[in-house]
Amino acid sequence: MKKLIDLSHTIKDGLITYKGLPAPIVCDYLSREASQSHYGENTTFHIGKIEMVANTGTYIDAPFHRYEQGKDISELDLSLLAAIPAIKVTIPEDTIQIGPEHFQALELGHKAVLIQTGWSKHWNTDQYFECHPHLTRAAAEYLKAQNVVLVGIDSLNMDDTADDKRPAHTILLGADILIVEHLCHLEQLPESGFDFYAVPVKVEGMGTFPVRAFANI
Repeated sequence: MKKLIDLSHTIKDGLITYKGLPAPIVCDYLSREASQSHYGENTTFHIGKIEMVANTGTYIDAPFHRYEQGKDISELDLSLLAAIPAIKVTIPEDTIQIGPEHFQALELGHKAVLIQTGWSKHWNTDQYFECHPHLTRAAAEYLKAQNVVLVGIDSLNMDDTADDKRPAHTILLGADILIVEHLCHLEQLPESGFDFYAVPVKVEGMGTFPVRAFANI
């Protein structure tokens, strides 16, 4: 029997995913009370409304996020988003710079590579935004050379946010390798032998969008 493991954070009103970006507003467009005047006795409906930036919660980056001519979220083939053979790479705690040495001797080709740093334990705290684990340029180049499909991480950003060149995003998205950030519960996964899913809503003109990321083990 297969088991589904949820790897996504919950989006809720007021959640800060990334400092400097606005929190989502989750509210009623039509409340149950207000709907009573539209329907029969004891028949109510709720229509919700959400206002948010695309980089909210656990999300996926398409090439368009970095490159004007890159594919946007609506153009991604489902084969790159669902039932992807995956591998988990566990990084020792207190490691900030994740280099190519953490991936060597692993069979990575045509797989989703999920990087477990343990940083998700700081989610929704001030510490989450400071000195977070991230890929080095050399690691991104190595993953590109290994022909991976997708790279995910349970940290604030695939890049060092102090580096305004964003080499990991530049290299990976430039090679059409998708990125998923702000994963969680990776400790529940085996090292290999599972499939990864990270399917966003099909929105045209968006380079990033939240996903319900999960693994089938």
